[in-house]
Amino acid sequence: MNTIAERTTDRGAAEAPADDPQAASSNPIIRLAGVRQDFGGHAVLDLPEWEVWSGRHCLVLGPSGCGKTTLLNLVAGLLQPTAGGIFVAGRDMAAMKQDDRDVFRGRHVGIVFQTLHLVGALSVADNLHLARYLPGLPRDEARVGQVLDSLGLADKAGARPRTLSQGEAQRVAIARAVINRPTVILADEPTSALDDANAGRVLDLLVDQAAQHAATLVVATHDRRNRNRFAARLELKGAP
Repeated sequence: MNTIAERTTDRGAAEAPADDPQAASSNPIIRLAGVRQDFGGHAVLDLPEWEVWSGRHCLVLGPSGCGKTTLLNLVAGLLQPTAGGIFVAGRDMAAMKQDDRDVFRGRHVGIVFQTLHLVGALSVADNLHLARYLPGLPRDEARVGQVLDSLGLADKAGARPRTLSQGEAQRVAIARAVINRPTVILADEPTSALDDANAGRVLDLLVDQAAQHAATLVVATHDRRNRNRFAARLELKGAP
């Protein structure tokens, strides 16, 4: 069973310096209460309480297998908890029907998966259009162009994912995550396979995109190089 080894939180704008770029409202945008997730009869995640405040950035640290990806999947509504409550932007994820949860996630939660899952048969631009189509949002050429330009990908709009470098593909995945102006951005191990310089660039991109969209950012990783980049941290232990 996993427990919290360390938790530091920054509870809202009232406690932050006036020039803190992460200063935001005093309401948690993510709240978990008594959450447990079991697989094969074993608890892989046991989290009595966890909150992330609106507009804040939080790092989830821990070794492989400690439940970091499970936690992100629960917040995104890709998994239903064995027990406990999960609230995102004031919505009870467990109380939603599956179709409603899928639409809510598409419109309000941007995800950068560890495996990028870009659709190889589609161009870069069409991967972004697909991300708008699935939750029922209208096609928006201007928005797609704006996001690609902000990530230095304007010249890659018509390219297929297989022709991209690793760094370009990761930027496309970030573009897809922010295309719908999400309330929450979740990133799973975005720097684990990167050297120091590229790891720093990817984190800079995530932080910058979250700031541009006033989104809450949660990064889950075992990469301890990122530890000092985030004031709010949740550290999970592996199984004993």
